Amino acid sequence: MSRILLLISLFFSAATFAADEVYTGFFSSKALSGYDTVSYFEGGPVKGSSKFKTDYKGAEWLFSSQANLDKFLADPEQYAPQYGGYCAWAIAEKDDLAPGDPAYWDIVDGKLYLNYDKSIKNKWEKDIPGFIVQGDLNWAKR
Repeated sequence: MSRILLLISLFFSAATFAADEVYTGFFSSKALSGYDTVSYFEGGPVKGSSKFKTDYKGAEWLFSSQANLDKFLADPEQYAPQYGGYCAWAIAEKDDLAPGDPAYWDIVDGKLYLNYDKSIKNKWEKDIPGFIVQGDLNWAKR
């Protein structure tokens, strides 16, 4: 496996991977690792199903029900995570594209934000409004 990653790294720079508008990981096309983005707004994340899916911004989005898929299709910007699902703290603090983990999330003012892991989420929680202001500025430059 490490040889494969080495070969990939020889052919692609970090900037090539960073160009994705929505974070899906290196070997997946699924936004939010297959979690239903609408479910975050309705009690907490649940895995989506390939029975209810759509493509949006170059990624595959899975949903747990037709109702959630319909809500997303009606207003994807309302439900899609901010900063394309990349780590909100990394965007704000480092202007960097680190992966967002669907297990570490917050909804702030009706918007979904993901963070890299528990320790980063703890940093994020120390100044969420400030990080959002800076994250919005940094994301707009991309």
